[in-house]
Amino acid sequence: MKVAIFSTKPYDRRSFEETNKAFNHDLTFFEPRLNASTVALAEGFPAVCVFINDDLSATTLQNIASTGTKLIALRCAGFNNVDLEAASELGMTVVRVPAYSPYAVAEHAVGLILMLNRKLYRAYNRVRDDNFALNGLLGFDLHQKTVGIVGTGKIGQCFAQIMNGFGCKLLAYDVYQNPACLELGVRYVELPELLAQSDIISLHCPLLPATQYMINRDSLKDVKQGTMLINTSRGALVDTQAVIEALKSGQIGYFGTDVYEEEENLFFEDLSGTVIQDDTFQLLQSFPNVVITAHQAFFTYEALSNIAHTTLSNIGEVEAGRACKNEIVPH
Repeated sequence: MKVAIFSTKPYDRRSFEETNKAFNHDLTFFEPRLNASTVALAEGFPAVCVFINDDLSATTLQNIASTGTKLIALRCAGFNNVDLEAASELGMTVVRVPAYSPYAVAEHAVGLILMLNRKLYRAYNRVRDDNFALNGLLGFDLHQKTVGIVGTGKIGQCFAQIMNGFGCKLLAYDVYQNPACLELGVRYVELPELLAQSDIISLHCPLLPATQYMINRDSLKDVKQGTMLINTSRGALVDTQAVIEALKSGQIGYFGTDVYEEEENLFFEDLSGTVIQDDTFQLLQSFPNVVITAHQAFFTYEALSNIAHTTLSNIGEVEAGRACKNEIVPH
């Protein structure tokens, strides 16, 4: 199938070209994002492949449908950037990559925990400056700490397994209880109880209307003083202004995030020579107990290979007229 791949970087092109040797799709790579102003690039392509910051609003979908696009292939798990109702009305098929490497994201979340707890970012810079003092680097044992896991799908399950290895007490909140997590001894509770009891809270759930701003001024009142909050899922799970207030008050003692609710104008680009205009992001960066990474939790060799393989396989299934298990059907 002829496929236009948007929001591509050199690493995307390498992984897709290598994997496509087994599929023989006709791939064209575009660096710009797909949105209402770049729809002309999709003209004549039956399929478009998009990423997290491409804008598949009703307007975009209508425009690309009118020039022949029938398939939207997401190369990510989340689909909050796609108007599924509009896609359905236009007769478009939407597929995704539900699991590319849950280990990659779970391991990155643990990396953020260790970075914040043991102040590894400070320690690295100090030693580089020949400063070997330990003042200000005091951490705590993860052993026997209570870790709250919000969302226990494949990534949450992997994260639970890792934290179980540290000897942590595990709480979880999810609509569905994962049998593998129950076998680990994870105890499922309601969200307010999880927030109140956890020393570390890690978010591993999709962004849906029900989960948007689930961490907000009201829910943060349940959090005990000094709790660590980790987010490797979607930025808008967290009300950033509320988190900033909680950091100032000490309600949140540490914040590690790989995502940001306004990241589309920042992440995946080199902005080192520019003045960033997002004052909220700049303020968040200024806190000494905050670590931000630029949506790299998924970024491992294995994950890129799995993303390319599943995406191209999805496209092949749809092209052949077979049912695709990764199709997203609006409720």
